[in-house]
Amino acid sequence: MQSAVNLWPLLGIAAVAAGFVLRANPVLVVIVACGVTGWAAHLPLPHLLESLGTAFIKTRNLPLILLLPLAAIGLLERFGLKEHAQASIARIRSATTGRLLTVYLLAREVAAAFGLTSLGGHPNMVRPLVAPMAEAAAEARHGTLSEPLRQRIRAMSAATDNVGLFFGEDVFVAFGAIVLMQTILKAEGLDVDPIHMALWGIPTAVTAFVIHAWNLRRLDARIRRETAR
Repeated sequence: MQSAVNLWPLLGIAAVAAGFVLRANPVLVVIVACGVTGWAAHLPLPHLLESLGTAFIKTRNLPLILLLPLAAIGLLERFGLKEHAQASIARIRSATTGRLLTVYLLAREVAAAFGLTSLGGHPNMVRPLVAPMAEAAAEARHGTLSEPLRQRIRAMSAATDNVGLFFGEDVFVAFGAIVLMQTILKAEGLDVDPIHMALWGIPTAVTAFVIHAWNLRRLDARIRRETAR
């Protein structure tokens, strides 16, 4: 109990924070942070290089998984994905920004409740489709939008995706947080069925949907006020 804990390896966290503040290359930041941590922990250089190499080998396919969808989305955008999405929503006369985002919120939350969390997301759904369609719905009804209002619509589109995913996945019985809570409670002598835990997430998900749908209704009212000036 009297042995001192070496806290100097935590300098690696400071290196990561400094790299993000300086907006340095993320790969370089990670390598520098690893070097600082290894130096502070008095790790031999061969051991440090071996650890870096092992981590690279284990995750070398991860960039490919992340970059391929982004490349496909970029190619679709180059050939007019946004324009087609905006034209499609503009033809629906009853569509408003709030109504469109409410429908997306429902779809996102229900899909996440069934474990289909990859059906949405900022890079593959919000940026190329949802946000442009939300802007087009507002422009079709109210004409040209100011830049602050356009940014607010984009922010609300991203927030809608976040709310739908966050509260929807709590209903999925195999969600990692539910499994973690069930494991911790079981270790404390409380035998809780994961299905019951997931079911108790339904009232929270419904409440979150109602609150955010109301915020989207307020967004429609704000768009009407600002475009009427």
